[in-house]
Amino acid sequence: MQLVFATNNLNKLNEVQKLIPDTIQLLSLKDIGCFEDIPETQDTIEGNAIQKAEYVKQHYGYDCFADDTGLEVEALQGAPGVFSARYAGPQRDANDNMDKLLLNLKDKPNKNAHFKTVIALVLNGTLNTFTGICEGCITETKYGDSGFGYDPIFKANGYDKTFAEITLEEKNSIGHRGKAVSQLISFLNNH
Repeated sequence: MQLVFATNNLNKLNEVQKLIPDTIQLLSLKDIGCFEDIPETQDTIEGNAIQKAEYVKQHYGYDCFADDTGLEVEALQGAPGVFSARYAGPQRDANDNMDKLLLNLKDKPNKNAHFKTVIALVLNGTLNTFTGICEGCITETKYGDSGFGYDPIFKANGYDKTFAEITLEEKNSIGHRGKAVSQLISFLNNH
């Protein structure tokens, strides 16, 4: 089976490729000749995932899955949420985003947050969604140099290290994307 993963983020692609069974050939947007920016104009994480998957199916004809992920912080009423990648501006710079978040949380005692990933799958004309959530908290400063995005300031519940300090395997086993992908895989294995 061939499936397109609608992302240009090589970190995400690498993370998901390690989880997908060998029976599924994962194609990137580059593999199918999609070089334009796929619209992400919805106001929810789920809406953006669905929009991206349906865009690839409509414009390229491939069965596809797309994800959207956001970091939702309790003390900030769920921000940055759907705007996580652009929190500090259109430049989508992870350090700028983390700096802005740490500044906005500076005087707030509640550091509870969670990562949420929604995967939308368009397969054989049907849409399905899968949601993975990882509860945790925001640290006072950045720790670690692996991972990407907000990983250096997010610590999962039960862990004393940030996502940027643990291995990719550990992150996949407890993380939001890993949880959503495992739901996707079990769905694909039963179809």
